[in-house]
Amino acid sequence: MDTKVALDTIWVLVTGMLVFFMNLGFGCVEAGFQQSKNAVNVLSKNFVVFAVSTIAFWFIGWGLMFGDGSPLIGLQGLLMVGGADNSPATGEAYQGVYSALNWTGVPLAAKYFFQLVFAGTAATIVSGSVGGRIKYFSFIIFSLVLVGLIYPTTGHWIWGGGWLAKSGFWDFAGSTVVHSVGGWAALTGAIILGPRFGKFGPNGRINAIPGHSMSLALIGALVLWLGWFGFNPGSTMAADPRLMAHICLTTNMAACTGLLAATIMSTILLKKPDFGMTINGCLAGLVAVTAPCAFVSVPSAAIIGLIAGAVVVPAVIFFDRVGVDDPVGATSVHLVCGVLGTIFVGLFAEDWVSPNTTGNGLFFGGGAKLLMAQLTGVVAVAAFVLVASSLAWFVIKAVMGIRVSLHEEIEGLDIGEHGNQAYPDFVTHKSHISYLGLTNAETADSRAGYQPVSK
Repeated sequence: MDTKVALDTIWVLVTGMLVFFMNLGFGCVEAGFQQSKNAVNVLSKNFVVFAVSTIAFWFIGWGLMFGDGSPLIGLQGLLMVGGADNSPATGEAYQGVYSALNWTGVPLAAKYFFQLVFAGTAATIVSGSVGGRIKYFSFIIFSLVLVGLIYPTTGHWIWGGGWLAKSGFWDFAGSTVVHSVGGWAALTGAIILGPRFGKFGPNGRINAIPGHSMSLALIGALVLWLGWFGFNPGSTMAADPRLMAHICLTTNMAACTGLLAATIMSTILLKKPDFGMTINGCLAGLVAVTAPCAFVSVPSAAIIGLIAGAVVVPAVIFFDRVGVDDPVGATSVHLVCGVLGTIFVGLFAEDWVSPNTTGNGLFFGGGAKLLMAQLTGVVAVAAFVLVASSLAWFVIKAVMGIRVSLHEEIEGLDIGEHGNQAYPDFVTHKSHISYLGLTNAETADSRAGYQPVSK
């Protein structure tokens, strides 16, 4: 076996394992930002979603995304990762099944594994935004649809050699392919589900529902930060020393400036350096630099993180004010900053970083051509995912329902959906049902007069 192929394969697999480990990060962040009565539910969703994603992506998603076909969808190698392995590692001749990945010489199994962990990340993003009120199995069904059909379709347009790739759209590691897609799906879910009980009061009053463990949220954020050193540099899918090192620096710089910017912005807007905003600022910088990490300089990455961290705080406030209840701020982090990161490619790209790829962006004398391609991709992906995910949510709602009863929501999804609690020994959940004087029948049937934005 060629030494370069061996080194490339090790690099791809190890970084893929780091991205897989991000499932722990998402689980901890989301659980920390939720009430303790929903901790088991959040952790369980984040645990099961990767298994669901693996099945969906293996069975159909991979072929739809990377199979040769039309500009809109893959048509070859559709079922169960079939087709010839075109890598030099096996010596097999390329047979025109996955030509979009012909540029990397690692074995087919390594290509699939690395792309799989990205697909799982998109589904995990949705979990946080719909937390605290969604039915467990309804979320699982939606995850199957997202990873099996919706995510691969837009992924084919961009990474599968589809029409956006041919139009000059660039997204190195997934600000749009992963984060915006997950963010748009999360937004539709949060809107269609409606807010948690008690989140919004009369006359538009917004009631804070604090998470139960900032310690857990911090652990999750640091795990995600670590995982991003697989997410972004691993997307080289080859052991390219210069580019790997450069992407590590741009990734880390954006995380740091995003963290600091969100801390300052929350102090200005909320009068205190809110720690939850600091965590989301770090993640915002990471999301925003994901698309341009291989195309921009380190100073530009610092600016990208700074802008994303500053924007994520008012974005969280905005979604609250328009009645969208997102317990973890996933739409602000992954959707808003995913869109920003995609646009930043058109502004900050410099040809010397990755020669013969993007060319220079608007701020470096390249004109508006690249920026227009990026904007086209943002709009096209938004339109498709909004329609497709909304359709999926509505069908699931009609067939099996998507929201738990008010009784179960108030008592906690840990008990209602799983029959256990995260902290049974030292946290006593006094039932608010008794306090409100409501019976199970009243809360289940009439919702006690409470109507969410959308049932």
